[in-house]
Amino acid sequence: MKIKYLCGVSIILMLSLLYVDPAAQAQESWQASPATVERLSKSRSEFNYYEDKVPAFTLPDVLTTEKGKKVTSPAIWKNIRREEILELFRENVYGRVPATPYTKTFSLINVDKNAMGGAATLKQVDITISSEGKSLVIHLTLFVPNKAEKPVPAFLLINLGSKNIDPLRQLKVESWPAEEIIDRGYAAAAFSNADVDPDNFDDFKDGIHGLLDRGVRQPDAWGTIAAWAWGASRCMDYFETDKDINRKKVAVVGHSRGGKTVLWAGAEDKRFSMVIANESGCGGAALALRRFGETVARINTAFPHWFCSNYKKYRSNEDAMPVDMHMLIALNAPRAVYVTSADEDLWADPRGSYLSLYHAVPVFRLLKTTTNLPETMPPLNKPVISGRLAYHVRDGVHNLLLKDWNWFMDFAEYTWK
Repeated sequence: MKIKYLCGVSIILMLSLLYVDPAAQAQESWQASPATVERLSKSRSEFNYYEDKVPAFTLPDVLTTEKGKKVTSPAIWKNIRREEILELFRENVYGRVPATPYTKTFSLINVDKNAMGGAATLKQVDITISSEGKSLVIHLTLFVPNKAEKPVPAFLLINLGSKNIDPLRQLKVESWPAEEIIDRGYAAAAFSNADVDPDNFDDFKDGIHGLLDRGVRQPDAWGTIAAWAWGASRCMDYFETDKDINRKKVAVVGHSRGGKTVLWAGAEDKRFSMVIANESGCGGAALALRRFGETVARINTAFPHWFCSNYKKYRSNEDAMPVDMHMLIALNAPRAVYVTSADEDLWADPRGSYLSLYHAVPVFRLLKTTTNLPETMPPLNKPVISGRLAYHVRDGVHNLLLKDWNWFMDFAEYTWK
């Protein structure tokens, strides 16, 4: 059974399982364009873009504990294996949040009940974090549809600093199509990652690190991606106080480094019922062991502030990693996860991202989530939805488009019903 999607129009079949037919998918499975592979290989010859050059590897078993015990029940997953994997990612990849006490306050600084020509109510919320005489403010922009029955589900975008989230809607961008989100009956929320932590290597002196870090920085101290994920959780704290928002139906959305962030935000904070990682690549959904496109060595060199210092141990040493990214996706089970790629964005390894989703399937099934996600990728521009897992690879380059958002909202309609 093929499921068709039209931008701006939701065609959702309310079935127990919704997916592209596996047989058809195997025949039409996406393949990178040879011309694109050749072009990218010439431009960055030190990185691999050829599938036949992907080394042989064995993924860590997501359902075997560190003591070698097979995980055979939801209880063993919840009480033992999930906690082990969380700790492995904290220690080796993203770092751990310090236990520094802080206070937070929510201030509603502006309300416009006639936003978007009367279609929505605009709320501008300042989330102030304070500790030992210092503070920072996360500026949350929230639109709530006026005609929808309250409380409404919400999409929270971790907005990258270069993008615009104009609350007056004079400047509109595809990466945050607030009007279209409102039109579909969802709340549209966004905050800037820069409010939480700057996206540059400042020796962790500014932003939330400057506020909460104490003493000598340890090898497993949190990096900037973990800080941004922490900021998303503070927005979730606010949603729990807003009677217009259905706190049990909040999706956190991120593109690129924001996509890496949302996968970790969902792993750390189970209040997010849906995680949408758009073109998250290395350090996000893409399997590190494939060494395809961007690598662990390159990302730690170019962005030394994104991860904890321990992650640098795995530069050109991926086989020593105790985790890979299918385990990160599994940490979000049994909640909904949508992973995406772009046809020309081989740097972010579309196939490796899909395989992460596929190799997380055993955990979703263990937790009684029906899914029949096939090992083969779906065709170009044909999203596959299987239970609470979804994926698409669309035409184009590294970006977040209205086309992507419409597919996200289709998935939300199916998942949240």
